[in-house]
Amino acid sequence: MKTAAEYVEQVLTKHVNEPNCHTLDYYVKNDKGYEALKKALAMKPADIVEEVKKSNLRGRGGAGFPTGMKWSFMPADPKDANGNPKPKYMVCNADEGEPGTFKDRLIMTKTPHKMIEGMIIACHAINSNKGFIYIRGEFHKETRIVQKAIDEAKAAGYLGKNIMGTGYECDLVVYKGAGAYICGEETALLNSLEGKRGEPRLKPPFPAQVGAYGMPSCVNNVETFAAVPYIMTEGAEKYASLGIEKAGGTRLYGVSGHVNKPGVYELPMTMTLREVIEVAGGVRTGHQIKAVIPGGASCPMLRADEIDVKMDYDSLAKAGTMSGSGGVIVLDETVNIVEATYVLLKFYEHESCGQCSQCREGSHWLARMFKRILDGGGTTDDLDYIAKICGNMAGQTICAFADAVTGPALSSVRKFRSEFEDLIRNGGLHGKKAIAHTAAKEGAHV
Repeated sequence: MKTAAEYVEQVLTKHVNEPNCHTLDYYVKNDKGYEALKKALAMKPADIVEEVKKSNLRGRGGAGFPTGMKWSFMPADPKDANGNPKPKYMVCNADEGEPGTFKDRLIMTKTPHKMIEGMIIACHAINSNKGFIYIRGEFHKETRIVQKAIDEAKAAGYLGKNIMGTGYECDLVVYKGAGAYICGEETALLNSLEGKRGEPRLKPPFPAQVGAYGMPSCVNNVETFAAVPYIMTEGAEKYASLGIEKAGGTRLYGVSGHVNKPGVYELPMTMTLREVIEVAGGVRTGHQIKAVIPGGASCPMLRADEIDVKMDYDSLAKAGTMSGSGGVIVLDETVNIVEATYVLLKFYEHESCGQCSQCREGSHWLARMFKRILDGGGTTDDLDYIAKICGNMAGQTICAFADAVTGPALSSVRKFRSEFEDLIRNGGLHGKKAIAHTAAKEGAHV
């Protein structure tokens, strides 16, 4: 079996297994550290934006929006009501609260300077002098490493005033969140950054007009920023060639669950989901795949007979799911799908910010209905009601959180309806006639 490195040129993970790869000294000596920044500072900001557009880099946080286009939305010369210039901010979303997703942690702990360099270039591209790195509150180790990397970059003249003698000034600030999943949504993140309750904002206005502290802001993901130095040093065309027509580059996949070699793998989007799982050692020995969540817990799950789908954004969308945040969760035949989905729904019930009634009440109802089926009190009518609740939630709220809840809930009922019916007919998960192989008996977990 090939290693991940044999499938594609490693843009982000080439040196992650080397000692001290997180340090500035290693990054400069072994990974062309800050050469991309030097090149970018000699370019016009608009030319950097065009280069990123040509690379076909799409956001790696979940939405997959074209990065260069997002940067181009930032106003060129914003002014307040009195005609005074407004500052512009670049914001890094390092919250990574999606269950089953852990690839950004690898970047922050192993190659933080790649992310930092990409962020400085991005700041220059939008004519910004300040950036914020919003890190998930539980990421204590990652916060320390990123802050130390910023201090190293500043001491070496890559951050601060008169960067590399060009006259350009830029500063980055690390901000720790409060551990709320909803703060992974960009406008909730901005509210939290301002010290407010982490609730999504109505759009419009969009962050490019009214973002952090009321100023024009652009929010991108850790992996997105980390890809920028490669684009600048190797060229947009080369980066684009590593991907597909509408999505350049490689992707990081965090593969977990019932596989022999769980971990983070940098792979081309031309691979199928089945091939990604095989790179991770395949399903654990002696077992068979039952279901796979291809892009983090909010993505609709796929059956074992549906995993020969390419891992690019559009192919997964056609298959009725999403590439999301790159978290591939593999479930084998020992897992009871109803119970596994209930675990996710309890998480979402807890993490709903409560601002929209459809999400606040809907996430609670769904978790309660799944629990009732597991406890033996469900009816076949419940399965139709689950679909109705999901229909009243998806697309009806300020942000996409409700859609995240309905993804696993609705797909589990549609694709594994017989398992629900077995539980209803046999008195629940622990009923007298309960199906023999349950997640509880086998010790399986999500």
